[in-house]
Amino acid sequence: MSTTENTQQTPTPAELPFTNPSAMKLFVTDTGKILPRKYTHLTARHQRAITKTIKHSRNRLLAQ
Repeated sequence: MSTTENTQQTPTPAELPFTNPSAMKLFVTDTGKILPRKYTHLTARHQRAITKTIKHSRNRLLAQ
């Protein structure tokens, strides 16, 4: 039995690309506000990364 199986993991919030707005819908309200950690259940580091990614996406006019 091989121990080197190819398992795909979902990307962590820090690894989400800013060019994929559909993946960021989990972290944004319908009106475009970023959800707080209280609702996303992310660590502080991941929440900062998500916020940075969403703002980067907004600046590039990819997300609403």
